[in-house]
Amino acid sequence: MQIRLADADALAAAVQLLQQGRLVAFPTETVYGLGADAANPEAVRRIFAAKGRPADHPLIVHIGDLSGLNTWAQHIPDAAYQLAEQFWPGPLAIILPKQAQVPLEVTGGQQTVGLRMPSHPVALQLLQAFGGGIAAPSANRYCRISPTLASHVAEELGDAVDLILDGGACQVGVESTIVDLSGAQPNLLRPGQISRAAIESVLGESVLVAAASQVRTSGMMDVHYAPATRAVLCATDDLADAYRQLTAQGKKVGLMVWQAQTSPANTQILMPLAADVYAQALYASLRKLDSLQLDVILVEQPPVDEAWRAVNDRLGKATVRLS
Repeated sequence: MQIRLADADALAAAVQLLQQGRLVAFPTETVYGLGADAANPEAVRRIFAAKGRPADHPLIVHIGDLSGLNTWAQHIPDAAYQLAEQFWPGPLAIILPKQAQVPLEVTGGQQTVGLRMPSHPVALQLLQAFGGGIAAPSANRYCRISPTLASHVAEELGDAVDLILDGGACQVGVESTIVDLSGAQPNLLRPGQISRAAIESVLGESVLVAAASQVRTSGMMDVHYAPATRAVLCATDDLADAYRQLTAQGKKVGLMVWQAQTSPANTQILMPLAADVYAQALYASLRKLDSLQLDVILVEQPPVDEAWRAVNDRLGKATVRLS
């Protein structure tokens, strides 16, 4: 495993490795992805082995231009083109019926495929130089905290990945919005930076939210994005009491708060007040606290409204509720 600054030479080396069926981690605007040639079933199986990910959990195929829609999907509705024209490149994945040649290893055995065109310049340069689709889930062990720095990938996967392209910190910080267009009505399966309202504005129709769906997709497990340390989500009014009770029991406690708190803890991270900036800092903050050999991480519940939907989705899966 090697980390290389994503210059022209490193990108050329990455393309060569992908062509050989090897694994390359690369930055996107959301999180770092663990990439393999999406048309190579053996290479795709290496992703699952490296992550410890169940084989029935589908991967998103990253593409470098709009023509990739027709390469990987069929029976494409007008809605898909409308969303792609508005939000690609960007943090939106679209689920569509797959073309016959798309390996079932990519789709988790399903007849649908998730597609997205990332906006990070390194990801786009890699895709365009490679000339094909790159299957890429987040570059971390299964259900663990997603990586937003190249160093996070190295910590998580080590020699399981052949090359890590370092493109700096991810700007969005949480995974892409996923919208399923394979059924009769658009269905928002995973929230992200692109909101339901923004999608509805483009389509001119209502979008279901995680309605009953036969489609499996990334990030749908009840526990995901989680630190190894037990993380507990607390209402603001309960936080101080929970901290006192745990420390009285001799527990080492970390705090991740979004309002100023009076606490003697030297393991406190004050999070941003804006939802998009909070999202960018979320995984790095959880990872920092997770590295401190704590017994518990207390996370203050951020606001519960539409702007915070993606953050609350990730926290809901990374933590347990205070009981």
